Amino acid sequence: MGWIDFTRDLRQETATLHRMTGTMALRGPDAEGMWTGPHTALGHRRLSIIDLEGGVQPAVAAHGPYGEPVVLVYSGEIYNFRELRATLAARGHRFETRSDTEVVLRSYIEWGAACVEHFNGMFAFAVWDATREELLLARDRIGIKPLYYHAYPGGVLFASEPKGILANPLFTPVVEEESLPILFNARLALPGETPLRGLREVRPGHLVRFSRGGGHEFPYWRLVGREHRDDLKTTVGTVRELLEDIVDRQLVADVPRSAMLSGGLDSTIMSALANRSLTKAGEGPLNTFSVEFVGDEDDFRPTELRPERDGPYARLAARHLGTDHHDIVLETGELLDALPAARRARDLPSLGQFDTSMYLLFKAIREHSTVALSGEAADEIFGGYPWFHDERLIWRDRFPWIGDAPRLADCFAPDLHRRVRPAEAENDRYLTLRSEIPRLPGEEGMNARMREVMYFSLKGPLAYLLDRKDRMSMAVGLEVRVPYCDHRLIEYVWNVPWEMKNADGRWKSLLRLAFADILPQATLDRPKSGYPGTHDPAYDAEVMRSIDKILSDPDSPLHGVFDPQRVENLVQTGAATMTWLNASHLLLPILEVDAWMREYGVTLA
Repeated sequence: MGWIDFTRDLRQETATLHRMTGTMALRGPDAEGMWTGPHTALGHRRLSIIDLEGGVQPAVAAHGPYGEPVVLVYSGEIYNFRELRATLAARGHRFETRSDTEVVLRSYIEWGAACVEHFNGMFAFAVWDATREELLLARDRIGIKPLYYHAYPGGVLFASEPKGILANPLFTPVVEEESLPILFNARLALPGETPLRGLREVRPGHLVRFSRGGGHEFPYWRLVGREHRDDLKTTVGTVRELLEDIVDRQLVADVPRSAMLSGGLDSTIMSALANRSLTKAGEGPLNTFSVEFVGDEDDFRPTELRPERDGPYARLAARHLGTDHHDIVLETGELLDALPAARRARDLPSLGQFDTSMYLLFKAIREHSTVALSGEAADEIFGGYPWFHDERLIWRDRFPWIGDAPRLADCFAPDLHRRVRPAEAENDRYLTLRSEIPRLPGEEGMNARMREVMYFSLKGPLAYLLDRKDRMSMAVGLEVRVPYCDHRLIEYVWNVPWEMKNADGRWKSLLRLAFADILPQATLDRPKSGYPGTHDPAYDAEVMRSIDKILSDPDSPLHGVFDPQRVENLVQTGAATMTWLNASHLLLPILEVDAWMREYGVTLA
């Protein structure tokens, strides 16, 4: 995180820098560092993964004819850092550590902003180049690691989480009415968009330059539509080869590693490959983890997105693979008690039980390892979600992932609803994303539409999941890596025609065909089931009681935003949908937005 200001001497602002850096303590519990210059203040908190003794940040190197400093603060992992280190050494660079941090710094010195094109990994970093008097912000291609910024005349604040920016008095947290639709449904946000006025996120696959002349954001990577010429056998083999290489690369660490195992197709494949690799290296078996809830046997109710419980499948898969498996079983009281910590980790409105259960799961994993693998993006790129297989939703000219689910924004008070026009706001975002889809010339029919459906899923919904994963894991000092987000895999699968992705007539055909020989039959036959939630009636009742209080509280920051009768009518529908478990799940954002606005002093303009 850091601060650039061309109008003041930031060497006099060390107290503010220390306060900003301190907000990242949970993300980086192992070390703290700061660097200041006339117009620059950079801070870093480190979670040590590779070269535990080296890799100190901010990393500094002298460069140019006058030995001006180039300074780096960096979060993430570069999985091909060893190859890059060898390339850079052959070009005359000398290294003092074994860390990937030094490789990032030296890569910038060698290639400038184009260094990002050489990286395979998940990363967010900032480089201050004193010779150019320029700040470069960079984010990985898929947006696995977060990077926020607030630009103002003469300067910019930036951090991995909003709390780093909120710690600076130059930023005031305000939500404008037009941002209310994405405040209550974060999956509708366009890349880079946040509900806070003046707060942006560096878009995935983008760079942002700041200099005395101002700021400019531009892409360095995007998906491209190309003809797929491989036959099915070759395609299946390529998918397997890529994933085997990806998992091997993502196991590189000087600390213990583990994996999340739900018993579904993607997590079981990932765990199988990781366990095989660690066992071969004499470091197995792999520790695997799943989450369950007390009372699931009696309370669980199937929905379209969550048709079955994970627990039995996770244990079956673990026995088949030979992993050391841990069931993390949570009580409703634990979920409620963990809400303050999860809310603080999130910085933006929490997802309630889905944040707290993941926070507690990661906290349990952290007792065994510092690095964990997770299966995000497999459904988005291989076609695992129900909306990929429902032609009624596929051909509807709106976001398929939201389906026919009721919109909480439809419960806005009448005057506010007329001003905000949430249906138009949703459609505008839909049309904006559709206009930027990388198409294949001449492609039509189902293949063309499924390319659109997949692109929509790779944006809001995947960003939503990656954001949750990063916040909840880093809040307990756990680094979670996501093999299915490797850009090489996404680039390849992006252009595979839908009929090939659906080759055996079922979800995620390519994965099933590629790894059928190493998976149990029950895993191969299991339908997609999303991340689990508790169905405990006591939890739902507590959420609904809290929401009732908010709607009748004149001191609530949301007073006047909702029409209580419209909310009541929505509750009376009572039915689960593809997206929502039940009414309390749908209405949960009211509770979480209220809590967030109170805690962070957010005002509505």
